[in-house]
Amino acid sequence: MWGMIISVISGILMSVQGVFNTEVTKQTSVWVSASFVQFAALLVCVLAWFITGREGTFSGILHVRPVYLLLGGIFGAFITYTVIIGMNRLGPAKAVLFIIAAQILAAYLIELFGLFGTKKAEFDWLKLLGVIVFIGGMVIFKWKEIS
Repeated sequence: MWGMIISVISGILMSVQGVFNTEVTKQTSVWVSASFVQFAALLVCVLAWFITGREGTFSGILHVRPVYLLLGGIFGAFITYTVIIGMNRLGPAKAVLFIIAAQILAAYLIELFGLFGTKKAEFDWLKLLGVIVFIGGMVIFKWKEIS
């Protein structure tokens, strides 16, 4: 249950952050906005690390294997960039709709094939049906624009 609550909070924060970042971009530029977001996140994370007891060490990053896992930080910069551009062009609701659809599909494929060290899941027709229903929801959401 706690995982679901945290995930809902995450989704809300991502949507609000995307809107905020898009508005900051309108007053600066996309890379200035994205840089500020990443820098602010760094400061918050370092502060939280100090406050919560300094679990782990920064030198531990040098021992992470496989090394490609460290690309997450680079992905974060491009996530910020693509969310800003998507929200600017589509608006928050449509952009988030496509973002979530892509996340669901990518996450299901990662799980299905056991990619990047995740536990491989068996194919499940109900999960596939869930993806199809979600895509159907996207069509309904955009129906007014299509007709």
